[in-house]
Amino acid sequence: MIRNVIPALLIGVWLGATVLNGFSFEGAWHGLLQSFQHYAVNALTDPDRAAIILFTLMIGGMVGIITRNGGMAAVVVMVVSRAKTVIGGQVAVWLMGLIIFFDDYSNTLVVGNTARPITDHLKISREKLAYIVDSTAAPVVCIAFVTTWIGYEVGLIDDAIAGVEGLQGVTAYTLFLQSIPYSFYPILAIVFVFTVAVSGRDFGPMYTAEVRARAGQVQNGVNESTPAMNGEGLDPKEGVPPRAMNALVPIGVMIVVLGASLYATGEGETLTEIIGTSDPYKAMLWASFISALSAAALTFGQRILDAHEVVDAWYGGARAMLFGMIVLVLAWSLADVTGDLDAKGYLISVLGDSLPLELVPAVVFVLAALTAFSTGTSWGTMGIMVPLVVPLAWAVMSVAGSADAGDMHILHSSIACVLAGAVWGDHCSPISDTTILSSIASGCNHIEHVRTQLPYALLVGTVGLVVGTIPAGYGLPPWISLIAGVVILVGVMRVFGKHA
Repeated sequence: MIRNVIPALLIGVWLGATVLNGFSFEGAWHGLLQSFQHYAVNALTDPDRAAIILFTLMIGGMVGIITRNGGMAAVVVMVVSRAKTVIGGQVAVWLMGLIIFFDDYSNTLVVGNTARPITDHLKISREKLAYIVDSTAAPVVCIAFVTTWIGYEVGLIDDAIAGVEGLQGVTAYTLFLQSIPYSFYPILAIVFVFTVAVSGRDFGPMYTAEVRARAGQVQNGVNESTPAMNGEGLDPKEGVPPRAMNALVPIGVMIVVLGASLYATGEGETLTEIIGTSDPYKAMLWASFISALSAAALTFGQRILDAHEVVDAWYGGARAMLFGMIVLVLAWSLADVTGDLDAKGYLISVLGDSLPLELVPAVVFVLAALTAFSTGTSWGTMGIMVPLVVPLAWAVMSVAGSADAGDMHILHSSIACVLAGAVWGDHCSPISDTTILSSIASGCNHIEHVRTQLPYALLVGTVGLVVGTIPAGYGLPPWISLIAGVVILVGVMRVFGKHA
C-alpha cells in the first residue's frame, strides 16, 4: 500500500476533507463521502479537466490503432535502424521532446507512446524514458516563444502589472521574454537530460533501473499488478504489412491540426497574440479526435483491419490510459482539497515585509516549488503566485530605490522564478498531472518514475538556485550562471555517474 499511488491519494483526499469537516467520527465519515461525491465529481465535471481526460483517451485510442495496424512497428524499425545504441535512443527521445515544443500534454503523450517500443528494444528502462519525456515537456513549453502556456503566463503577468504604478508602460509579453534568461531550472533541466543521454551515465535509483534494463527487464517488477499501464494486448495484427506512414500520418495530422486549431481559436494580429489567446483545450480535443479518425480511415481504407477490429484496437489503446486517468482524477481532487484548506495561503505568508531585495527571486523560487509540490499543479502555482509576486517584487525594489528601467533584473528574475519554481515542484511532486501522464505514456510504474527522477530534479533545481538565482539577485549576468551551471552538472555526472 505504501508504494501504491491510488490508496495514498485516496487517504490524502479523505484526510483533507476530514480536516474541513472537523476532527471527529462524524467529520471523518462526511469527509470520506465528500472525497468521492464532491471532490472526485468536481474533478470530472470541470470542462478543462474533462478535455484533458478525453484528449488522453483519444490519443491512447489512436496509438492502439497505429499499433495494431503495424504502423508503430514500422516506425520502430525505421528509428532503430538509426538509433542503434542506448545513447542514440536516449538522444532521439530528447530530440523528439524538443520538436513537440508547443504543448506539454501533447509532448508527453506522443513522445512517450511513440518512443516506448524503441527504448524497450534498446533495453532502456521505462524509468529513464519517463524521465526524458517529463523533463522535455514542461521545461520546454514554459520558456518557448509560442506555446499553449504563453496565453496563460502572459495573461497573469498582464493582470499583475495592471495595478502597479510604474509598470503601466511595460507590456506583459516583453516582461515574459526578458524573464526567460533567468529561468535557470527549465534551461538546465533540458541540458541535463542531454548530458545524461550522451554520457551514458546514471546515479542513484536511475542507475539501478538502467542496470536492470540492460539485463533485459525494462520494467520494474512492481508493474505486474497494473497491466493497464503496460499496454498489454496491443500488438500488431499478424500478417499486416509494416508501413510507417500508418503511424506517421496520424501523428503528423495531430500536430498539424493542433497548430491550426490554436491559430483558429486565437485572436490578434501577430502569431504570438493569436497563440496566446487561443483555446488549448479545444485545440487538443480537435487534434486528438481528427488524428484518431485519420488512423482509423487509413487502416480501414487499406483493409488492414475491419471496422470491428479498428474499434477494438481503439478501445485497447484507450483502456491502457484508464489507470492513469483514475490517478489523475484523484490528484486533481487532492489539489482541490489543499485549495479549500488554503495551504497556499500559509506558504505565501512566509514572504515578509523585511525580505532582502537580492533574495526575493530565490525565496519566490523555493516558495513556488513548495506550492507546486504540495498541490501538484504548475499552472495553479502560477495563478496563485504571479499576482502576488509581481507587486511584491516591485514594492521591495521601490523601497530599495531599484525600481527604474535600468535595474529590472529583480522583477525579471522573480517572474522567471515563479514559472521555473512551479515546474521544479511539479517535477518532484507525485501528484503532478504531467508527472502522472509521463508515467502513463511511458508505461512506467508511477512511484518508480517519481523515485528515479527525484534525485535528478533536486540536483538541477539546487544548482539552478545556488549558481543561478541567488547570484542573479546580486546582479550577475544570467549567461554566466548558465555556463557555470552546465559545467557543474556535467562535472557531477562525470564524477558520480556510472555506466550501466
